[in-house]
Amino acid sequence: MKDKFFPQVFIIYTRYAIGFAFVFASLVKIQGLRFTAESGAENPINSAWHFFETMYQSGIYWRFIGIAQFIAGFLLLTQRYAKLGALMNLPIIANIFIITISYDFNGTPIITALMLLANFLLIIWDWDTFKIIVNGIPKQMEADRLENDTIWQEIGFVFLMLAITFKAFMNQQNIFFWFLAFPIVGIIGFVIGYKKRSVYNRMK
Repeated sequence: MKDKFFPQVFIIYTRYAIGFAFVFASLVKIQGLRFTAESGAENPINSAWHFFETMYQSGIYWRFIGIAQFIAGFLLLTQRYAKLGALMNLPIIANIFIITISYDFNGTPIITALMLLANFLLIIWDWDTFKIIVNGIPKQMEADRLENDTIWQEIGFVFLMLAITFKAFMNQQNIFFWFLAFPIVGIIGFVIGYKKRSVYNRMK
């Protein structure tokens, strides 16, 4: 299918459509202007218009969203860097979709859902490129990459458990425990990882 003309053109124009929409929507944010015509401050706090007004009033965050949208849209429009654009755009459009179903946007969730599905299609289209992120580095390259050593994965899991444990069972008076545990685990992991690497290098 990837060798056929019309599927390729469809993907190209899907990138154009999403890219143009995001660049167009980003400009008002980059300029520091409201997304809506009027202030939503007087609307109920749980309304979409109040939500937009809150983001607008944040200033820097409002412009940051615009810049992120612009970069993602621009990358999609270039075609050359469209794979990176699709990957960058995915969390942005997913976030927008969740916003539209969280507030009363009438039919807007249908549009954002279609954009999200289109973005998933772009990811699937280029899955041969993205699958290394999921499947890891090919076997022939694994030996020379530290992140593929299980020790670093195990340390990451320990950090995850420390964070969950702290939030679930500790209180603010025990915050010293967290700041002490983090470097201790990191140092222990470094020593073990360094020794394993030294053994591996001697065996090469």
